[in-house]
This record gives sequence, structure tokens and C-alpha cells, in this order.
Amino acid sequence: MKLQNLADKLFLKALSHDKGLSKDVSGGYVSDLLSDVLANCAEGRVWITLQKHTNIVAVASLKNLAGIIIVGGRELDEDVLKQAEAKEVTILTTPMSAFETAGMIYQLLNESKGS
Repeated sequence: MKLQNLADKLFLKALSHDKGLSKDVSGGYVSDLLSDVLANCAEGRVWITLQKHTNIVAVASLKNLAGIIIVGGRELDEDVLKQAEAKEVTILTTPMSAFETAGMIYQLLNESKGS
């Protein structure tokens, strides 16, 4: 499934690098620990987090993630968004919780595998 499809179905708002919405999403990963994401999140997944520090961009870029979804309606500082644009990292936001977001993504990805 394309990141754009997830964004459309979950009403996610793209905050940076909207060209990345054409990336394929292979799964999701929920964590607020950068070291955990570095150690365990696979390439091509979306990272669901409430973290909004600039280091999230470096982690997503290093792991070649499909994108980052910031939950809880949190707003990002302009320097984070500028860094995301520079590193071509797509950041999306949602007012939903991490639990709701992950559950919906899981369901959508399973439905897309069945078709």
C-alpha cells in the first residue's frame, strides 16, 4: 500500500516532503524510543510516535522508513520540518492516539494483502 493511500484513508495531514507519499508501506512500528526504532524498525515501515524532536528525522532517514506519523495532534517546530524536507523524510500528523493509528494501519494493510 502506498503512503498516500494510508494518508487518505486515515485523514493524515502531510507536514513535510509530500513527494514521499508515493512510497510503499510494508508495515508499521510504534515506539517513542529512538534507540528502539534504530534497533528494531524495518525499512519501508511507517513509524508511529509522539516524539517531535529533530532526531526523529535522522532516525527515519537512516532506517529508510516510509514515513513518520506524529500522533495526538502534536505540532512540530519549523526546524524539524526543514530538516525533514532536506533529508526527504515524510512526516504526517493525526489527532488520533498511537493505539488507534496502529490499529487502523494494521487493518488496512491486512485488507490490502487480501485483495
